[in-house]
Amino acid sequence: MGRTVGIIGLGLIGGSMAIDLRRRGFAERVLGVEREPVNASAAEKIGLVDEVVSYDDCIARADILVVAVPVGSAVRMVCDILDRFQEMGTKEKIVIDVCSTKEQICLATHYHPCRAQFVSTHPMAGTEYSGPWAAMPNLFDGRACIFANSEESAPKAVKTIEALYDALNMRPLYMNATQHDVHTAYVSHISHVTSFALALTVLDKERDEKHIFDLASGGFSSTVRLAKSNADMWVPILTQNRENVLQVMDTYIEKMRSFREAIDNFDEDKVRSLINEANRIKKIIR
Repeated sequence: MGRTVGIIGLGLIGGSMAIDLRRRGFAERVLGVEREPVNASAAEKIGLVDEVVSYDDCIARADILVVAVPVGSAVRMVCDILDRFQEMGTKEKIVIDVCSTKEQICLATHYHPCRAQFVSTHPMAGTEYSGPWAAMPNLFDGRACIFANSEESAPKAVKTIEALYDALNMRPLYMNATQHDVHTAYVSHISHVTSFALALTVLDKERDEKHIFDLASGGFSSTVRLAKSNADMWVPILTQNRENVLQVMDTYIEKMRSFREAIDNFDEDKVRSLINEANRIKKIIR
């Protein structure tokens, strides 16, 4: 009998996983759980999953459960699912999360009797869009997937989830949860905060929306793209990773002050020096 994967949360990440896990043969059947009736209806209508079921039914029927809900809810949900595993007396089922913060969820599950059946992951992929309509095939191809504190998971469970992400064409990276949250604050979370702030700045100063639309170049559009991201997703991320995000913001503000002072002082050499220093990123990101 083939493998059944249950995905709780049929938005961009959960929905995109559903598409490729079934299309590429990892899952014979994909069950979906979605609390928003409109989203649930859309997910079923567009064929993201084989069946939309209740939360309880999904836990009972799925071999692997993917928790793809905002991190605030995910911590409670993963703990609840592990409680259900314990009540059922099952050692074979696996639950994973796909959240972009790891420390709190790993702390919350650390002493659970069924901790070995939980694999904490973060597929480093996404767009600024949300909901089942945002789901797309091939979203994860060539991207990295972080496995956090994988030594606390059963080796068999880790191997199974490695195979899941291999089916999504992702490359695994392994690190502890604390390291993960520091790194994502620098390479992901600050980008979103910056984009939100830039959007607020433009909206505050440029009251004529037509001017924004007519004058916004590709550079502005790409920089502010992340400001379209969903608040329900990002509020708990920034709350859970508060200390790391604040440290990154302080560094960012310091760099902004350097630019401001140089520009204010007509110091072209300093501005050029700052830009040239920033250009070193070209050696890392092409």
